[in-house]
Amino acid sequence: MNPSPPIWDRYAALVFSLRTFAAAMLAFSIALLLDMPRPYWAMASVYITSNLLTGATFSKAVYRILGTLIGAAATIVLVPNVVNAPELLSLAIALWVGICLYLSLIDGTPRSYLFMLAGYTVALLGFPIVSTPQAAFDIVVSRVQEIGLGIVCASVVAMIVFPRSVTSAVTAQADAWLAGARRLGANVLTGRGSDEERDRERIRLAAAASEIDQLGQHLTYDATMSANIGQGLLRLRQHMLALLPLLGSIEERKVALHSHEESSARLEPVCARIAQWLEQGGRDRQEADALRAALDAIRRALDANAGWIEVTVAGLVMRLHNLLDVIWDCQLLREAIADGHNPEQVPLAFAIEPLAVAAPHRDFGLALLTAASVALAVLGCSAFSIATGWTDGVGAALFAAVVGSFLAGVDDPLPAFRSFYGLFLIVIAVHGIYLFGVLPRITTLEALIAALMPPFVLFGWMMARPATARIGALLAIYLSVQLALTETYSADFSSYANSSVALMVGVALTGVICSIVRLLGAEWIAGRLLRSNWETLAAVAGGKSDQDRLALATRMQHRLALLATRVTVVAAEARRDAANLRQLRTALNVLDLRRTGRALSRRTGAAIEAFLPHLASIGATGKTGSLPEALLGEIDDAIAFALQETSGEDRDRALLALGGVRSGLFPQSPDYQPREPEQRTMAA
Repeated sequence: MNPSPPIWDRYAALVFSLRTFAAAMLAFSIALLLDMPRPYWAMASVYITSNLLTGATFSKAVYRILGTLIGAAATIVLVPNVVNAPELLSLAIALWVGICLYLSLIDGTPRSYLFMLAGYTVALLGFPIVSTPQAAFDIVVSRVQEIGLGIVCASVVAMIVFPRSVTSAVTAQADAWLAGARRLGANVLTGRGSDEERDRERIRLAAAASEIDQLGQHLTYDATMSANIGQGLLRLRQHMLALLPLLGSIEERKVALHSHEESSARLEPVCARIAQWLEQGGRDRQEADALRAALDAIRRALDANAGWIEVTVAGLVMRLHNLLDVIWDCQLLREAIADGHNPEQVPLAFAIEPLAVAAPHRDFGLALLTAASVALAVLGCSAFSIATGWTDGVGAALFAAVVGSFLAGVDDPLPAFRSFYGLFLIVIAVHGIYLFGVLPRITTLEALIAALMPPFVLFGWMMARPATARIGALLAIYLSVQLALTETYSADFSSYANSSVALMVGVALTGVICSIVRLLGAEWIAGRLLRSNWETLAAVAGGKSDQDRLALATRMQHRLALLATRVTVVAAEARRDAANLRQLRTALNVLDLRRTGRALSRRTGAAIEAFLPHLASIGATGKTGSLPEALLGEIDDAIAFALQETSGEDRDRALLALGGVRSGLFPQSPDYQPREPEQRTMAA
């Protein structure tokens, strides 16, 4: 993994913009040389495909080619067969766009670009050739060739000019994430910062981890990645998934012990040493071993007379052990990745399941609603064009499909479309200036390239910045297509005015229709995310889920990342529960209970199984607010029975898991109080 050149680090956005513009001009020039009918599509394809990272550009190139071919095939099937029934054709294209967008939203990986592109490609190809259906095949083939040329140029230039690997970007982001997690761990152990500050940091780390996951999807297209590096990064990500719930569990148990001076006095010195070890990078192995020994000296056996404090102390000691192991393993894995060593040969201290496929959150209902809103917008624009007899009005439906698909992820469509409306007005003005003021005076290709450079370098610079990436991409693509540059200059004001009005009508109608269909906004989406956590916990408690720890950790932390952009509309208590991953930690403890419960006596197993269906029924309703006291009593019954078991590893693990369930579901409840066996039997 070679470090990026200094010029890339200092001027990454500008370098990307200049590189992309060079690739676009190369594609345009070759298209002119090959006498392609619409060379500007080769130019636009460069901006559609390009990414700051070489591997991500290759990934988008593959998916764009596949999506274009699928969309082209659908266009050839649809347009010639129903061109004489414009209403039916409009309905067919709208349904195709909606179905493909739904699949794109559900997929949630870089592959989703394939589905989205296959959808709006039919609109891009289909609507303009309605007047000449007999030439559909030739036009579609030419368009595929032009798009393919742009993809090839974007990929080759990205590989040659200041390439930046996905591997180096992922490892750099992972390093930054681990540094943030160590800081959070030190703050949790020392009590630095407020609860709100630590919650914000947890949410930020969850969002950053989700970005790393998305970026990691492009690793297979990175030429610098070896099998060892790929496996090492997967192992590292698994350990990262364990850190946030682990820190939440540690903080919760420390808070529970604040009022118990003796226990706190025994634990605080060790916690302070662990915090110092974390702040120093967690690289000192001798200190880590000494800290493990100190923790072992604190932990006491959980006999039948053990109280809640003993169970809580034992749980905290175990979690601190886990924290040391996870951080140390991350250090070993990071070194293995840097050296390209096989991660399977790294002696890891933290027990972890075999590599498994992550399972991000998917909201099928929201995806269906979003896709339906864009499909209705395409259909509405088509209906407006047909009803008014406005031939050039098909451009409105075309822009509805493209802009609607690009903005499908926004919570509140109307403000987003309103902001884009003003930008498009500016670009329409720039388009007019170029079309009637600049292009007529240009006689050479070199002069054309020089004239196009200012706006496209600006748009490319915007594409390279996360805050303006979507805006920059849309503006670059739009101006490339609307200028319709060919070998000879040909433009008239009527076509310019019609295309500009079609754009604004398409954007306006799409914004209005999407905002009506998706009226509920960010608060409703955040509520669905919070309810989904309870539903997942209910599935685990009811034994209905796949019981995979990695899938649970991925899905619930992905939801926390999705909440990061909507955190202001979430109630304070629900936000704290989500930030502390209470439902995830409870679900993981339930999984531990199911595994260890089989090794315990029948009455203890029955007591555990007694409260799980109750928890499942509560979670299935998406419970908000206080949980019923009856559930707390059932959990206490199970704890009481577990304390009567013969000492052993399974019994201790069951007790710690029950303690985790109790503190996760009832963080404000009084300490557990021992009960007589007869009372427990009656309660059970």
